[in-house]
Amino acid sequence: MVQCFDGLKHLCSSVVNCCDAELYQQAKGLEDPEILARQTVFSVSEVEALYELFKKISSAVIDDGLINKEEFQLALFKTSKKESLFADRVFDLFDTKHNGILDFEEFARALSVFHPSAPTEEKIDFSFQLYDLKRQGYIERQEVKQMVVATLAESGMNLSDEVVESIIDKTFEEADTKHDGKIDKEEWRNLVLIHPSLLKNMTLQYLKDITTTFPSFVFHSQVDDA
Repeated sequence: MVQCFDGLKHLCSSVVNCCDAELYQQAKGLEDPEILARQTVFSVSEVEALYELFKKISSAVIDDGLINKEEFQLALFKTSKKESLFADRVFDLFDTKHNGILDFEEFARALSVFHPSAPTEEKIDFSFQLYDLKRQGYIERQEVKQMVVATLAESGMNLSDEVVESIIDKTFEEADTKHDGKIDKEEWRNLVLIHPSLLKNMTLQYLKDITTTFPSFVFHSQVDDA
């Protein structure tokens, strides 16, 4: 399951392809970095540096200051044609306004969760939502299997269905302490606290250095060494 978070550690060189006038009106600049600094773990200077990075990303093709799912997909795999359940889930969680685009506020707030100083509880909540595909407030066995299979496929790893089922069996045996066939947020939290490696890719160390160094922000569909 750790592999399902692997792609998050190199966020992206992507841009937006939306020319609709309404979308242009929604593209907001950096109006008040102090507000975002108060509402996230970023400092004012980090917010300002992050905005410079955002401008580079969102103006790479069309300077409309917005990132859509197609371009986010391009950032993940350097192609907009590849199907990716993982990319869809990450984008959907970034897209808190549910309008199919990312503005800077959404971008900054979502990345705040991955800051080394972000509370562990926020990281646990985000990782839980990745698996809660149906947004029911709990994770079903099939949802875990979908994410595991999709992530393994994107990583070029081919495991037999028998092996995948065995992994899921062991996961539910340990996590489903209420024995109701699902993993709720409390059970997920307990599992993560026992196995903190599940959150290892929920932290992007270079966000601490955003004011001095722009990271590569390019996704590679591969699994990091343990």
